[in-house]
Amino acid sequence: MYEGFLLLALVAVVVLAIRPGTANPVVIHQAGLHATLAPQLQRTQGFLEQIANSFAGDKTCDIATRYFDASDQAGRYLLAAGLRSGVFYFQAILPPLKGDDAQMLRLFSEQVMIDIPCREYQDNSDLLLQAVGTTAKLMNITCFKFPD
Repeated sequence: MYEGFLLLALVAVVVLAIRPGTANPVVIHQAGLHATLAPQLQRTQGFLEQIANSFAGDKTCDIATRYFDASDQAGRYLLAAGLRSGVFYFQAILPPLKGDDAQMLRLFSEQVMIDIPCREYQDNSDLLLQAVGTTAKLMNITCFKFPD
């Protein structure tokens, strides 16, 4: 009888040890930069910092969120970028196994940005696109913008 309880306890410990845990997103908050990243995408921090540092546009106006499909040497991820009140907001997630990548990224980004609405803004999205493109090229990252 004791063997049964011991075996059950051993099986429970093994199952709990090998079960993948639910990981929380990584949140990075620095001056002029706020990023919410899937835990596996912490490697993108340098890329996002470089985008924020290289942006030469007017940071007093907001830029609507733009969506990108990015690939680096470690793999592919989805990226959302926008500017609100002088702070860059980035969200990065792994692509879903099935479904529409652009829709999944938009839903994730909207959940993160729900309390940070875009004020009336001048359309400086070309400057943001240029900053993302230039930084991606310098860091050997392939980056394509999703259609609006």
